[in-house]
Amino acid sequence: MAAWLVVGLGNPGPTYASHRHNVGFMVADELARRARAAFAAPKGMRAEVSETRLTALGMGTVGTDAHRIVLLKPRTFMNDSGAAVGKACAYYGVDPSGVLVVHDELDLDFGQLRLKFGGGDNGHNGLKSIRSVLGTGDFYRVRFGIGRPPGRQAPSDFVLTAFPAAMRTDVQLEIGRSADAVETLILRGLEPAQNMFNS
Repeated sequence: MAAWLVVGLGNPGPTYASHRHNVGFMVADELARRARAAFAAPKGMRAEVSETRLTALGMGTVGTDAHRIVLLKPRTFMNDSGAAVGKACAYYGVDPSGVLVVHDELDLDFGQLRLKFGGGDNGHNGLKSIRSVLGTGDFYRVRFGIGRPPGRQAPSDFVLTAFPAAMRTDVQLEIGRSADAVETLILRGLEPAQNMFNS
């Protein structure tokens, strides 16, 4: 059974845990929570990894239609994410077309999602690193809208700030919706998932 590599992008460590740049980690954590699966850090992998299954009944379930899922949170910093993704692809035998990356997206307002296959990196250092290591941009993406910074704040500073406490409930809803989008894309394919979740 070929595996799907679901990569949540973020920066490692508690300092960055609640930052906008770490929404990919948050979605990966939600998928692991649904599967009742824990993350471990295999030697030499440069990432936290959790292996599970996905069926129409949800994450962590078994059946003849089960998809093998490897959840990955790189332990590198964002601009070196490709190192962890490349190692995991080699270890688990995953082609780029079986890679699904969840990442923050400045060009989408908060509350918007976009699912796509292929394309450029749009200035996102995590995507740029993955494209460089894999030698292609032909992998799936779930783009989690975080919006543009207010006023004159630099985007590079904005992504390294936490969501306001007043947004906590909405953030959790969007994390859940993004996790749903990941499951739908794997189970039903890109176009049905786009029709359901692209906004």
